Amino acid sequence: MIDGNLMEVVPTVWTELVTALPGPSVFQPPASEASLLRCATALGHPLPADLVALLLESNGIEGEYGEGLIWSAERIASENTTLRGDEELATLYMPFEPLLFFADAGNGDLFALLPGLDRPDVFAWNHEDDSRTWVAPSLARYLEWWLTGRITL
Repeated sequence: MIDGNLMEVVPTVWTELVTALPGPSVFQPPASEASLLRCATALGHPLPADLVALLLESNGIEGEYGEGLIWSAERIASENTTLRGDEELATLYMPFEPLLFFADAGNGDLFALLPGLDRPDVFAWNHEDDSRTWVAPSLARYLEWWLTGRITL
């Protein structure tokens, strides 16, 4: 269990990483362990360790134009549950169950992890053609490459 006093002495690796990158970012207060547990329960699987560590520092990060660089635990649960349960979308797209969406590109495309495969890679899902494209080897590289323009969608 992480209490308020311990959080003050734990290094803020994720927020420091994002702060060092170009562009302004808005950090939210840390996610509670209860909200992370509710998210994992709603999804039916554990959250990847890097995502949990990031959310424990900031329960969501917004970019310069309000895009969700990292969604809150609540939004992760809501967006994934909606996409996975929508019968109309199931007729249009490949299954969403293997993907764990955690961010948006601001144009309808979404970023996802593959928790079922226990891989740290990040993929972009294109909402127009349903392609799923590898974009980064890890959550940290996704943040770096997205904020420096190496990832373009």
